[in-house]
Amino acid sequence: MNNVLKKRLNYNLRRHEQHPFHLVDTSPWPLMTSLSLFSLCLSFIMYFHFFSSGTFYFVESLLILCFYLCRWFVDIIMEATYEGHHTLKVQQGIRMGMCLFIVSEIMFFFSFFWAFFHASLAPSVDIGGIWPPLKVEALDPWGLPLLNTIILLSSGITITWAHRAILSSDRDGVTNSLLATVGYGLFFTSIQYYEYAVAPFSINDSIFGSLFFMLTGFHGIHVLVGTIFLVVCLIRHLNYHFTSSHHVGFEAAAWYWHFVDAVWLFLFVVIYIWGSN
Repeated sequence: MNNVLKKRLNYNLRRHEQHPFHLVDTSPWPLMTSLSLFSLCLSFIMYFHFFSSGTFYFVESLLILCFYLCRWFVDIIMEATYEGHHTLKVQQGIRMGMCLFIVSEIMFFFSFFWAFFHASLAPSVDIGGIWPPLKVEALDPWGLPLLNTIILLSSGITITWAHRAILSSDRDGVTNSLLATVGYGLFFTSIQYYEYAVAPFSINDSIFGSLFFMLTGFHGIHVLVGTIFLVVCLIRHLNYHFTSSHHVGFEAAAWYWHFVDAVWLFLFVVIYIWGSN
């Protein structure tokens, strides 16, 4: 049986499926993504150990990873939007998967906060027995950190506005609110970068610097990923991919953004206000 007949048979089988689940087609992207992630980890280690061309291999691996992810996501968008495979049952599974992913991210940040509390509540003699450690000047929480907090809280309002606008089929409202949220995300990232540039300590300055840059840096990466997520949602919205009853991709982005907001609030209170005093 040639490939044309196989494809036609598979199409006819899908048309008469007696279940609401989506049995995905064979795809090379999960395997290629895994291999590119492995390459990214190796090149990252090479970069930190100053291997020759370590930076080049890291950037190359990152670009290859982005390419494979884009191809994979395009296939998923095609299945959801044009092929109609994302039934209500499939959408419920996607929502559950996103919830579990956010729970795993909470555990990720929980480990770093555990390290912060362990070091700050009982400072060792190696850092002077005080927190912040000796000769480490903490940042003023009521300057740039407060501004970034206001920005992220405002973005939480605009992403909620976008969700309400989708439910009410207000296309202009969705466009304006998503543009505002993306702008807030880029503004936050720019201020965070400037804060790193003017910080009176570095990641090498005791455990305080290590934990500060690890926590805020990983959160910044999440903000950047969330911003890209929302840009994709904006492009899909402009191409009429979302309706009031079928917008699970946007819901995932909105949940992720609210998670990023909540983590930052905890960061602001614990790291900037309580941790610096």
